[in-house]
Amino acid sequence: MVLKETFNFQKYITHHLNHLQMDLRTFKIVSSNHFSSQYFIINLDSIIFSLLLGCFFLSVFYLVSKSFTTGVPNKLQTSVEIIFHFVHNNVKNMYHGNSPLIAPLALTIFVWVFLMNLMDLVPIDFFPFICENIFSLPAMKIVPSADVNITLSMSLGVFILILFYSIKMKGILGFLKELTLQPFNHPVFSIFNFMLEFVSLLSKPISLGLRLFGNMYAGEMIFILIAGLLPWWLQFFLHVPWAIFHIFIISLQAFIFMVLTIVYLSLASQSHNEKT
Repeated sequence: MVLKETFNFQKYITHHLNHLQMDLRTFKIVSSNHFSSQYFIINLDSIIFSLLLGCFFLSVFYLVSKSFTTGVPNKLQTSVEIIFHFVHNNVKNMYHGNSPLIAPLALTIFVWVFLMNLMDLVPIDFFPFICENIFSLPAMKIVPSADVNITLSMSLGVFILILFYSIKMKGILGFLKELTLQPFNHPVFSIFNFMLEFVSLLSKPISLGLRLFGNMYAGEMIFILIAGLLPWWLQFFLHVPWAIFHIFIISLQAFIFMVLTIVYLSLASQSHNEKT
């Protein structure tokens, strides 16, 4: 009897950690245990919810911009203005340059990541139950930021912008000098400098993506453990406090992702003399 309960609990966790995956060669839904030719497998649920949340964010801000009034604003306009001024002040204080891209990028990152994180507050069994019993889908995960592929893809976009701004502001030669003449400004240490700076450069997008993924994955795992280990009538006493605390976590992670993006791009736009 004990072995059976353990097996069921393990199966419950595994089921909630599986993604709805698609094989791009056949455009068919496959099991998350399908390990052959992983380069052709995508996590369909993460992509769908990311796009839906992105479209929702753009639609709301577009509607507010079209109905914007200088008189007494409604609650939605007030909320958008608070977010806008919050992001604008952070960009103004941290980005010491002049670029029309940084503020919209920071706003997009903050709101989009927050919405993706917010999906973690949806009851853990709600969407899997609907998808399995109504649509006969094998799995469904609705928190895109708990998928390392999504977070690393976003950080890869930031990394490309870091390279773009570094080359744009300093030129290719200046960027190469920055990689080979720091921290020891002597040609003898060029290879050693390059190894240090290259590792430091690569660590920025990797840490940016893994930090968001790790925190959201851990938060989702706690919800799963509470739902799987406790009876339904006792889950309320742990779910509610953790959900309230999790609101702080999802907001903080969105803020950190935005702030680090601004800081990295600000550093990429400065010369070594300006940094020091």
